[in-house]
Parts: sequence; C-alpha cells; structure tokens
Amino acid sequence: MIDWYKEINFAITISDLNGDIIYMNDKSIETFSNSGGKNLIGNKLDSCHNKNSKAIIKKLLNENISNTYTITKKQKKKIIHQTPYYNNGEIAGLVEISIILPDDMKHYDRDKV
Repeated sequence: MIDWYKEINFAITISDLNGDIIYMNDKSIETFSNSGGKNLIGNKLDSCHNKNSKAIIKKLLNENISNTYTITKKQKKKIIHQTPYYNNGEIAGLVEISIILPDDMKHYDRDKV
C-alpha cells in the first residue's frame, strides 16, 4: 500500500491510548516547527498541550467522541479535527487532522436547490 498520507498537504498526528505520539506525517512534523520541526514520535501529547487541552483529550478518549474547531495560528486559519480511532472495534487512540483554510474559501449549501 502506498503511504499517501506522508506527503499530503495537511497535518496528521496519531497517538495511542497512553498519549504517546505514534505517527506524524511530513506536514505534522513541519507544523510543530516550534520544536525544531523534529519528529515527535514517542513523545507524550501532554508535552505540547495546556491543562485545558489535556482535559479535552482525556474526555475524547473516555467518552469516545470527536472534537472539531477552528484556530488562527501564525496568521493562518485552520480547522482541527480530533477523533478516536479503533483497532478491532476497540478504541486505540486519537487522530488529529489540521488543515489550513484558504482566506477565500467558498461555502456551498447543498441543502438549497
């Protein structure tokens, strides 16, 4: 299988149930340039989140729910989606996807004819 997500233009970061980062694609590594743009695999999610974020991560895992929001960081608007992933039907950790939103992003209402 090809590693299509390695060089895609949005960040994918995956952690296990212990909060250990187990995967970062190239954009994720680049996104965390405040850590020298280094690969953080093996580090804890706790090391790069504040108290409030840590509580949200715990809630996502405990309640098996997703979290989606937008942020502005370094003058770029992003959408962040955090969601549990599964192995044989059992929650195995979290996936975070971070996508930079274009300033002129279009919106289509598919409910309107």
